[in-house]
Amino acid sequence: MVEYVGLDVSKEETAYCVKDERGKVLARGKVASDPDALFAVLREHCLCPERIVLETGTLSNWLARELRKRGLPVTVIDARQAHAVLRLQHNKTDENDASVLADLARTGFYRSVAMKSERGQRHRALLKAREHLVGQLRSRGNAIRGLLGTFGIRLAKGTAKFDLRVRAALAERPDLAAIFEPLVGERAALLGAIEQLDRAVDAEAEADPACRLLMTAPAVGPVTALAYVATIDEAGRFGKSRAVGAYVGLTSRRNQSGEMDYSGRISKQGDRMLRALLYGAANSLLTRVRRAHPLKAWARKVKRKVGHKKACVALARKLAVILHRMLITGEAFAWPQDDAKETATA
Repeated sequence: MVEYVGLDVSKEETAYCVKDERGKVLARGKVASDPDALFAVLREHCLCPERIVLETGTLSNWLARELRKRGLPVTVIDARQAHAVLRLQHNKTDENDASVLADLARTGFYRSVAMKSERGQRHRALLKAREHLVGQLRSRGNAIRGLLGTFGIRLAKGTAKFDLRVRAALAERPDLAAIFEPLVGERAALLGAIEQLDRAVDAEAEADPACRLLMTAPAVGPVTALAYVATIDEAGRFGKSRAVGAYVGLTSRRNQSGEMDYSGRISKQGDRMLRALLYGAANSLLTRVRRAHPLKAWARKVKRKVGHKKACVALARKLAVILHRMLITGEAFAWPQDDAKETATA
């Protein structure tokens, strides 16, 4: 007998449903969200599962990876597509969700997603931790500026010597020191933590041959290279390099129906962090890198037609495609033979 399994995973418990090829329920229930517990209950109720389906989520990579190590045919499917089906139920429960997921496994009506490797997941966790601290640092700085502004104290723009400027302002208002010193101290601690994570990112990027290869491209530093490698993970899973642009959400949406057919803004699907880093790299290449390159010349032509921001988006998409091609071929970024410095301004 061939069996199909749906797993509706939550933080503490996972609802499971086992069905045969005709859709008859063979077993259902709940078990702890743990690979050993899931393996034990599936081994009890399944003789030879054809396919096990679970949605993308916080625990999905870990559970799928561990269950595959135990020889189970696990497929992780796109949660957005699964949600479009699950929302059609009249009564939404974990058991019913698991039953629908088992039907998706049985019919093959799903879109599978690639699982992150353990290395990629670790790199991504490092980058997300850094991103979180950078956001906290920005928040503390804005809070200090805003609160000082209520007392008529205005700080110059920029973050250079921020703590020194705040303390210089407080020297003239010692009555405010008890309010702002904790915020300044917390911001200094965040800076130290970010520097520690930056050193970890540099070490990981330097130890990874793929990251070292990507950093030969202009404006691509350790953070961008590590984020790209962690997100793409296995470069060979993309049939064409240009598909990476759509994967990270840098291609236009298309809306076509009958007589109507138009392209809108970029889709912004996929990894937000990598998309932002690629945009930042494109902006840096367009405005700061002085060395001449046809890619930069092309972006400048686009900028004259549609403006700086759209040119950066277009250049970010090209960078995403070029970086993937570099990973496939193993070749470093190609600079023109003439390395004369550019004199034109952006």
